[in-house]
Amino acid sequence: MTDNRKNQRFELRLPFELVRSGNRGHFIHGVTMNVSSSGVLFESEQHLPVGEIIEYYITLPTGHNPEEDVRLRCMGKVIRSYERYAAATMERYEFVRSRPSHFDGSLASEANAS
Repeated sequence: MTDNRKNQRFELRLPFELVRSGNRGHFIHGVTMNVSSSGVLFESEQHLPVGEIIEYYITLPTGHNPEEDVRLRCMGKVIRSYERYAAATMERYEFVRSRPSHFDGSLASEANAS
């Protein structure tokens, strides 16, 4: 069987944090299983419905001090969900250095507009 995916997937187990699902704020931790330029497969403690708009962070460790880790703030949509695994698109993203103290919803409003 051949893999006909458009984007190469990388097996990366990185810290994952779901911060918003639909209009509800969450702080659910998980781990990525694989990442591509268009999406992510992750494992988390909560089942997410297909079609749900989500905001999430993926932490990219620098290998030095955890305070220097780079976080990728993403908006996307759940496209597959099974038990504790989900796949989501990566429609909007930005690199951030610090942990968020609040969420302004700017990425959420952009994702809902598309």
